Amino acid sequence: MSTLLLVHAHPDDESISTGGVMARAHDEGRRVVLVTATRGEVGEIWVLDEAETRPRLGEVREAELRNAAEILGVDRLELLGYRDSGMVGTPENEDPRSFHKAPLLQAATRLAGILREERPDVVVTYGPEGGYGHPDHIKVHHVTVAALDLLEAEGWAPLKAYFAAIPQSAVERWREQAREQGQEGPEDMVGWPDEDVTTHVDVRAWVDRKRLAFGAHVTQSGLLPIELTKQHEIFEMAFGTEWFVLARGGLGEPAPERDLFSGLD
Repeated sequence: MSTLLLVHAHPDDESISTGGVMARAHDEGRRVVLVTATRGEVGEIWVLDEAETRPRLGEVREAELRNAAEILGVDRLELLGYRDSGMVGTPENEDPRSFHKAPLLQAATRLAGILREERPDVVVTYGPEGGYGHPDHIKVHHVTVAALDLLEAEGWAPLKAYFAAIPQSAVERWREQAREQGQEGPEDMVGWPDEDVTTHVDVRAWVDRKRLAFGAHVTQSGLLPIELTKQHEIFEMAFGTEWFVLARGGLGEPAPERDLFSGLD
């Protein structure tokens, strides 16, 4: 059985950027392994009572993550056990328990242990900028690369490794749509040059599962405009394609690839 392993920073990241390829891999009979670095203790609370939820937000968001993982067909969920770092300049970012402050070799060794057990065919994580500059996303990139380097030194490497990416053209399109609806666009999102995006995966057939998985993250449901969460057509337009940049291994077909497992089956 082939295996897809994904490394994310917080609960909900998996559903927004890779929920489609996860559900697709599950339905195609592949093993899906999700590694999440933190429990999202510093995240915003959009729906539940702030005073009651904040002290136990990590517990709440972990439960949301487990529900989302079940919807997406995750076979194994592992949390690395670090604390959400918050954004640059906040007190949480200086917390010694935060993922941002974790020694790189320590975190990479934890992840390498999971990689060693699973020997995934395909690994997915973030690019160097972490998608939108969050310290935990950037740290996930460095930890995953370091873990892969550790395993490569032992003589093993996945057949492919990818960075989840959003083409700059898509970022501009979303900003324009947000402006048309009188909303704030994703101003902090970092797009990849379109020509560097190697892989475009059509996940429209799984977009309903993706939306259900994101909906399982109740505390975070305000992160998406109400129009996206309620209207199928708009959600499909925004989240029906997932993009990636091949970081290790070879393309399975001329770019843009249409599947993370292209050339491997």
